[in-house]
Amino acid sequence: MAQALGEDLVQPCELQDDSSSLGSDSELSGPGPYRQADRYGFIGGSSAEPGPGHPPADLIRQREMKWVEMTSHWEKTMSRRYKKIKMQCRKGIPSALRARCWPLLCGAHVCQKNNPGTYQKLAEAPGDPQWMETIGRDLHRQFPLHEMFVSPQGHGQQGLLQVLKAYTLYRPEQGYCQAQGPVAAVLLMHLPPEEAFWCLVQICEVYLPGYYGPQMEAVRLDAEVFMALLRRLLPRVHKHLQQVGVGPLLYLPEWFLCLFARSLPFPTVLRVWDAFLSEGVKVLFRVGLTLVRLALGATEQRLACPGLLETLSALRAIPPAQLQEEVFMPQVHSVALSEQDLQREIKAQLAQLPPPKPQARLAGAQAIFEAQQLAGTQGAARPEVPCIVVQPPEEPRPPRRKPQTRGKTFHGLLTRSRGPPIESPTRSHRSSTTFLDTRFRSHF
Repeated sequence: MAQALGEDLVQPCELQDDSSSLGSDSELSGPGPYRQADRYGFIGGSSAEPGPGHPPADLIRQREMKWVEMTSHWEKTMSRRYKKIKMQCRKGIPSALRARCWPLLCGAHVCQKNNPGTYQKLAEAPGDPQWMETIGRDLHRQFPLHEMFVSPQGHGQQGLLQVLKAYTLYRPEQGYCQAQGPVAAVLLMHLPPEEAFWCLVQICEVYLPGYYGPQMEAVRLDAEVFMALLRRLLPRVHKHLQQVGVGPLLYLPEWFLCLFARSLPFPTVLRVWDAFLSEGVKVLFRVGLTLVRLALGATEQRLACPGLLETLSALRAIPPAQLQEEVFMPQVHSVALSEQDLQREIKAQLAQLPPPKPQARLAGAQAIFEAQQLAGTQGAARPEVPCIVVQPPEEPRPPRRKPQTRGKTFHGLLTRSRGPPIESPTRSHRSSTTFLDTRFRSHF
């Protein structure tokens, strides 16, 4: 029952497979011009050259140098200059450095370091036949016009198969969710399979825990949170969606589960991922609110959507010019939604959500870095404590008595030290009279 319900939630993502593939298999076997790939690897794509508003080459070089400097001292930068990292992520990570920056941002490099050889064992182990069959049916749907995933025997589809199989073995209680396919595919476009696997683990377990499991309870929670945010930030759009019967589960899973990989132009997808890995799930809400506003924010747009089907079509047919990265991303970052606002709304919705309730998630790269630093400190080998041997106390010695000098002169002491001892009167003749008194009396 839970698995069937999970498939229902990701059904819109499946419906988008054909429309987002930019063509069919027959086009791939056509003449040479159709096989020309753009700068992102999509055959016949329109991103062969940077579009209008794209940063000039000199500015890109400057950003690359900044990222090289920050990643060379990553722990120091995260500890002292995270705001700079966040701002650079909002501007967009240079394409040449995403393979270096994404594992650092999400903490996958620490997971890989702490689990040496784990991915190799999972990749070599036989998978569960149930999941292997499902994964095999979905491989050709993941970006079929990308040069990595054209051939079933190519390194793209085979790498995707290994990464998804490894996750089902790593978390057998969760298994495989169809929405993990596009996420893993985008990771494999930039990273080797092992690094892509650990990034997928961090996304599924730290950024979006409960999204890809059998119950998908976190998706339901975020759907309610999204509607509450719509009610507060876009009240007229919220009212229209309620009137036509468009609930958030009809469009939100397609966006959030796939991290917008099927809903936005690919350059914009990468910019969304840069910000998402830096700031967490807050970015997904901001992107979703921006899309709803672009589709239904104007009165004329809502009047043109009198029913459910028209409204859903409008949400999926936003003009591409409005979704270009340099136009779209500034609007995303200007949405008035802070982390405190989001957590307050999540807490309010959690109180109304029946069990099981989703696991708490970390709010972006800074929280993940601090959690890993704390775990490393607690799990590190403690230095050896020197063994202190306590010796039993010695027997107390009697206090040293001060020599008795009463009745003696300095002259007598010197005489004893220089020559033979001076004969002294017998003890019976000694009295309390001093030596000086006796001497003075002998002269009178």
